[in-house]
Amino acid sequence: MKRKLVFATNNAHKLEEIKAILGEKIEILSLKDIGCEADIPETADTLEGNASLKSRYIYDHYGMDCFADDTGLEVDALGGAPGVFSARYAGENGHDSEANMKKLLVNLKEITDRKAQFRTVISLIEQGKELQFEGIVKGDILTEKRGCSGFGYDPVFRPEGYDLSFAELGNDIKNKISHRARAVALLCKHLSD
Repeated sequence: MKRKLVFATNNAHKLEEIKAILGEKIEILSLKDIGCEADIPETADTLEGNASLKSRYIYDHYGMDCFADDTGLEVDALGGAPGVFSARYAGENGHDSEANMKKLLVNLKEITDRKAQFRTVISLIEQGKELQFEGIVKGDILTEKRGCSGFGYDPVFRPEGYDLSFAELGNDIKNKISHRARAVALLCKHLSD
């Protein structure tokens, strides 16, 4: 019987990306699959803290092994911002990618050092014990949006070693080189040991 793990997210893009990366090894259940409609709080001031809050909530309320992630775009010239506030950078309502990208580009308008990194932290809870895995991809912020695949800041982020944004590279390439792919690779290695 295939192992089941809950991925504590309501983000369909993330769920699709994780399932593509993990393949058929493990059956990934969404919050919807387990009947969780709670708006799990992300009130920590670090990516590590938010990932932990989400996975701990699922384990404590549903008793199922699970993992959760939190991802942030960290821009050197902005002191690591938007960081933990990446999804709600342009306002408290959150998850407005267009507004977030617009604010980022405005804040970087006169800045030439556009180095940045995407960082994902995964919190895995198995039988009550927590482990964390981190994935980082370095790159820079473009001066304008390019491409139409992906989500979030993908149209303005160009990973190191590429001339294209994440949104131009397409999901197949992105899923192999992304911050989330790197964190998930560490998760997979742990799960298959």
